[in-house]
This record gives sequence, structure tokens and C-alpha cells, in this order.
Amino acid sequence: MRLRLEQLPTDLQKKLHPVYLLCGDEPLQLGEAADEIRAYAKQAGYTVREVLNAEGNFDWQRLSVEADSLSIFAEKKIIDLRIPSGKPGNEGAKALLEYCSRLPPETLLLITCGKLSPQAQKSRWFQALDKAGAVLQVWPLQGAALVQCLQRRSQKKGMHIDPDGLKALASRIEGNLLAAAQEIEKLYILHGDNAVSAQDVEQLVADNARYDVFKLMDSLLPGRINRAAKILQGLKAEGIAEPVLLWALSREARNLFNIKTDLAQGGRKDSVFAKHQVWDKRKQLVGAALKRLSLTQLEDILLLCASADRQIKGQSPGDSWETLFNICQRFCGAPLMAETA
Repeated sequence: MRLRLEQLPTDLQKKLHPVYLLCGDEPLQLGEAADEIRAYAKQAGYTVREVLNAEGNFDWQRLSVEADSLSIFAEKKIIDLRIPSGKPGNEGAKALLEYCSRLPPETLLLITCGKLSPQAQKSRWFQALDKAGAVLQVWPLQGAALVQCLQRRSQKKGMHIDPDGLKALASRIEGNLLAAAQEIEKLYILHGDNAVSAQDVEQLVADNARYDVFKLMDSLLPGRINRAAKILQGLKAEGIAEPVLLWALSREARNLFNIKTDLAQGGRKDSVFAKHQVWDKRKQLVGAALKRLSLTQLEDILLLCASADRQIKGQSPGDSWETLFNICQRFCGAPLMAETA
């Protein structure tokens, strides 16, 4: 059966399913849903937990071994199976089908994995898991849904963040709920149950070195290459991880590409900006970038991002920091270093 995230607490109160499949590309929601299932299972007597990480050369026979074995005290058991890629392969598919064909007693199988493709959701193993238990898919939150989620999280802490403050927080965390949870915790430590304004949120952001990444983006959108180069050099000196920078750069490029595409298809500017979480303070910056950059140029930036990703992972030769600088140059409409040589 399919469950929505908001249905999980009520469903858990009714009963525990023998199988849960949690999938998606929003890690905080996935982690919290898994924690909630494990907590209910523990209350129901599932005190033994075996964690299986299906990566690399994982032996799928371990799943059947765990399914067939109980402790000497015959305690109920959770098999916590993690498939980060969302692709169990042929052996994994067979193992999951076999498991579902003879569900072991006193055992709960909890599977967490990345986002599943439409093809994977049509596979026999996925259908078998869906029939045997509950499937819950989580999605990254955007726009009003993200703001509402931040409001619920802050209220759960006993906080009150005003509407502009929530929008400012949503803009800064860029849809990253892990970052949002951390920032709400910091705001709570600083302000307790006092009202939190947009200025309070922005002050916290300004005081946090991590958000120099966003200062970099704010300099790139209007094409301020000198300031961007200075910030990039500072981030390198501070030891900011290259994947963090690449994430911010590639996300901004994809966002600009999608906005420009929607506008070209006749979308109204205000509704397109709202759809892509472009709040009031960033409208001018994003507008400047949209005027300066064509779809072809944005595609070039995304190709450079892919190149930087391979360099960071050691899969391609070259200096990844040099490529990150080239990406900044392209954002500002400047020629690449190689082109000026």
C-alpha cells in the first residue's frame, strides 16, 4: 500500500506492516520517517536490529540469512536494509521477491533507498514490496510547502517565526531540510520562544561562515566577478568543501535554466518566480542573471559543473578549484581561463 508522509503517524498507531519501503531524495524526511517506524517497532517488542548496507559487492544472501534467524531469546527483529542507489540489481531483486514470498514471523523489514525511477516502480520487486507492506515516497519541498514545513518545525519547538522570517529562511536553506533543522535549532537557542523576525534570520545567516556560499551566489547573479573571485578565494582558504560549493553553483544554474524555460513557454513572471522560490529580495538578482545569461550559456555552466564533479571525485584530470572559478566566470559572462590564454 502507498502512504503519504503525513499519514505515517496515524497508520503506525493502527498497526505495524511487515515491510516498509522508504524512498526519495530528501534525506531528513527519510531519516525521520525511519526513526518513527523504528520507535513504534521498539515499543511493540522489536528489540533486535540488524543493519544491512547494500553497497558495492553486498552479498544478498545475508538478507535471507537474517530472515531465517532469530536470537536465542526469540526476540522480534528489525532488518534495516539500506539501498542508497535505489538499484538492488538482479540478485537484490530476486532476494526481495523471495523475502516477500515467505514473510518471516516476528520480523520487520525496513528498507530505505534513494529516489526510484518510474521504471523501478514498475519492477516486480517494487510491486512485491508494495503488496507486502507500505511504500512511502518523500519529495523535496518547494515554495509554499517548504514555508509551511518550516513553520511546523518551528512551532514544534515552541517558536514563532514571522512570515517574512520563514520566507527568508526558506530562501537561504535552498530547500535543504537538514540545513533548516540546524538553523531552527540555532534560532531557538538564541531566541527561545520569543518572536523571530526576518532580520533575526538574516543576522544569523550573516554570522554563519557556511553562508558565505550564498554571498558568492549573490555576487554571481548580478555578474560581479571581482567580488565573486574574492569570496571564492576566501572560501578555499577557509577549507570549505568543494562539493558544497558545487552544489550551490549547480543548483543556481539549474534553477535559472528552469525559470528561463518556464518564462519562454509563456509563464507569468510572478508565478514562475514563486514556483522556483525566488522571494522578493532575490527577484532583482535573479532577474539580472536571466537577462544576461542565455539557455545555451546556462547549459555550458551545467556542463562545467559536471566536469568539476568528476574532478572532485578523482574521475577526471584537472584542478577542480580552477573549474569552479571558470564556472564563476561563466556566470558573470566572462570568458573561461582557457579561452583567454
